[in-house]
Amino acid sequence: VQEFHQLESNLQVCQFLADTRKFLHQMIRTINIKEEVLITMQIVGDLSYAWQLIDSFTSIMQESIRANPSMVTKLRATFLKLASALDMPLLRINQANSPDLLSVSQYYSGELVSYVRKVLQIIPESMFTSLLKIIKLQTHDIIEVPTRLDKDKLRDYAQLVPRYEVAKLTHAISVFTEGILMMKTTLVGIIEVDPKQLLEDGIRKELVKRVALALHRGLTFNPKAKVLNYVNIYGLKIWQEEVSWIINYNVEQEVITSQANQDSRLAKHKFYRITDPKTACYIDQLNTWYDMRNHQEVTNSRLFSEIQDTLGTFGLNGLDRLLCFMIVKELQNFLSMFQKMVLRDKPVLDALKVLMNSVNPLKGTVASSGKVYSTAIAKTQKIWAAYLDAIMKVGQMQILRRQIANELNYSCRFDSKHLAAALENLNKAILADIEAHYQDPSLPYPREDNTLLYEITAYLEAAGIHNPLNKIYITTKRLPYFPVVNFLFLIAQLPKLQHNKNFGMACRKPADPIDWPPLVLGLLTLLKQFHSRYTEQFLALIGQFVRSTMEQCTSQKIPEMPADVVGALLFLEDYVRYTKLPRRVVEAHVPSFIFDEFRTVL
Repeated sequence: VQEFHQLESNLQVCQFLADTRKFLHQMIRTINIKEEVLITMQIVGDLSYAWQLIDSFTSIMQESIRANPSMVTKLRATFLKLASALDMPLLRINQANSPDLLSVSQYYSGELVSYVRKVLQIIPESMFTSLLKIIKLQTHDIIEVPTRLDKDKLRDYAQLVPRYEVAKLTHAISVFTEGILMMKTTLVGIIEVDPKQLLEDGIRKELVKRVALALHRGLTFNPKAKVLNYVNIYGLKIWQEEVSWIINYNVEQEVITSQANQDSRLAKHKFYRITDPKTACYIDQLNTWYDMRNHQEVTNSRLFSEIQDTLGTFGLNGLDRLLCFMIVKELQNFLSMFQKMVLRDKPVLDALKVLMNSVNPLKGTVASSGKVYSTAIAKTQKIWAAYLDAIMKVGQMQILRRQIANELNYSCRFDSKHLAAALENLNKAILADIEAHYQDPSLPYPREDNTLLYEITAYLEAAGIHNPLNKIYITTKRLPYFPVVNFLFLIAQLPKLQHNKNFGMACRKPADPIDWPPLVLGLLTLLKQFHSRYTEQFLALIGQFVRSTMEQCTSQKIPEMPADVVGALLFLEDYVRYTKLPRRVVEAHVPSFIFDEFRTVL
């Protein structure tokens, strides 16, 4: 054809024809291969004997790939030869027509694929080593070019040597990935190996290893102290999925640890320690913690923004889940403590029985209220230290959860406003349907096997669209004297507190530290775990305390409102504010004119 059409002058056609002749010659040679030659090649190429030996060559293969990434194409032939090792164990199974043929083939093919992954893992390792060098150059060596620059300083900012080094390393990463992608899809035994998937899996594995190590080294606190996509895969998606996996895995490990021991490792970490209510007081209006002794600011809500900047949404959400588990553990410990120190202690039970006889009916007032309450507190004094510790821990963790929810919700609205709007509307729609079902049971309601509520809860918590104070953390049974014990606990703490016009309730003495917001939120959370009638009785007891004390002050002609009454009323005010209940709930127990006088005092 070339000679007939006189195409010698057309180089492109000549090249095509030369290639065609080459392929035709190759076809002729292939056709002429005799059967005995194929058998000889099969015997010579049989690598089944190397099943155990091949691992000793792994380091040699990896060094070859590191030096020359195109070596991967030659390794493809090695892996295909290794597949002949499957013939020996399968020979007799196949001859016997055993139904185990597929499962045994699957096992040996899986082992072979695992070895292929092990050898080729050097490519992601080398990529990340190069990326680390690039990061170091861009962070420490290359100076950022300003928007305006004098031309005589252009040479200083050019930095040709480090920029050349970055380009060289970037090219090296591309060459590594190109090498593995040249393998093409390969059938290893009965398992098909996709080189792109192999590369992605290797990158995920190396990413998890390096990020976990970085977090392990970076998230270490002193108790005394005050990229571009070079590889043509979805880097951001891989990053988010693998960081999410790392966070969730470590949360699970922390939960297991906290179930085995009373304290999670998080309790030792900086953000939890510096907000300890024994050393810091929280001002709700400012979202800020201050040192109790010197009144200096310790930290504020920016702490949670910095955690999100460092660990991302997954990290902050993981921290929230961990706090949730810690609250569960603390509440379980509290119930055990209540059983032991209250219900199994006869003197305490006798004191509670006497008090209940004195305060009934709750709609009335208590005669000689000061003596009745002080006697009951004195006889139950030994339980309050452990009670206070449990309540304050739960309250502190609820404050932290509220701050985290606020930060997650803010970032979700800012970064993903459509997602935030969709979740809020879906949540409102589901709640409306559930409320309608309780009004009319014939209307639809999600079945028990429907995962909708569980799945939407995970999304809502990740977006910060939830109220930690409304959550039921544990299932509980009926506890005798529970409302009156909580009431006694509250009025036992009020003498240790005083009202300050600048930042509300604060401890009188730094040596006897009590922080007001954790106290209120801890009690609120505890009562939320039980039937609502317990809360009703608790509020009724506080109301009776206020009315009885005010009646006694009137009879004794004391003009000022006692500090304990101010504290009790402030608790009711905060309780209504945090729970978002209507004011008539507390005004049913305390007349509105007492609240008016209370506001005048404030």
